[in-house]
Amino acid sequence: MILAAGLTPAWQQILLFDGLKLGQVNRAREAHWTASGKVLNVGLALHHLGGPSLTLALVGGLPGKSIEEQFASLGINCRWVRSEKPTRVCTTLLDRPSRAMTELVENAATVSPGDLEAFRSAYEECVSKARFVVLSGSLPPGTPRTFYRDLIGRTPGRVVLDASGAELLEALTCRPMCVKPNREELARTLGQELSSDEQLKDAMNELNCRGAEWVLVSHGADALWASSNGSFYTFSPARVPVVNPIASGDCLAAGVAWALRAGSEMPEAIRFGMPRQTMPPCCCRRGLTSNVSACERPRSPASRPPKPDCVRSSRLGASEKL
Repeated sequence: MILAAGLTPAWQQILLFDGLKLGQVNRAREAHWTASGKVLNVGLALHHLGGPSLTLALVGGLPGKSIEEQFASLGINCRWVRSEKPTRVCTTLLDRPSRAMTELVENAATVSPGDLEAFRSAYEECVSKARFVVLSGSLPPGTPRTFYRDLIGRTPGRVVLDASGAELLEALTCRPMCVKPNREELARTLGQELSSDEQLKDAMNELNCRGAEWVLVSHGADALWASSNGSFYTFSPARVPVVNPIASGDCLAAGVAWALRAGSEMPEAIRFGMPRQTMPPCCCRRGLTSNVSACERPRSPASRPPKPDCVRSSRLGASEKL
């Protein structure tokens, strides 16, 4: 089983405009509501991919009830830890002509010690059955920065951690299998400028030396980088029209975990996961695109999305195409 766990889900409103103009009255052409936030995006993607999975999240209030109802309607296996604090509500503004996206993010409410303890207890119960765990999302106010480190310490399976900042650095002491910040998050985490590839490789190597077996770093539509044991890999993503990029990285994390559970090695798992990020679950389940969902489990080699090119290199500069 794969467990997706996190403290900061969201109830998301997606508004589509024929021409969004700041400072004026704008009328949305379409409006959609959907479960979102990193942990729920990972859980939704795992459900679309197929196979045993479980989503564990902290929810509360009317937004939390809406999330529960949507997951139930989709038949997704989940475990909810209920809080007195309502789940945050975020809004995505999509401008059809320019394909620009504006994200309005509500920060999660302060979490109580009782909610944290209830989540820890639920996690310990769920994680005992999991071969792989995807921990993702920022930590809400009131959460110690060692929270992910403590969860990983209680995890018998392998962990993919999508986090940044102090909580990421603290978790490295428990040697997670994989950490997945994006390039901007990695720069902020280490307090370094990462304008060149050499600076990026040095930063990734630092996380490896601190305990991460694998480091995955994305940068929007640019190449994805991975590193482990002194080797570096670059993966070139397919170019596709942008509809809504929200949850792309979460679909990548889900695809990597899914492929690892199926027996793939990490480079092959990344090549499997990358095409999944071109169709976030928030788009494919809400009709915001006419394309067939790339999150669906491939049933034959012909139905699989094309794999991205991969080049492996060393710190000394030697490279080879895989």
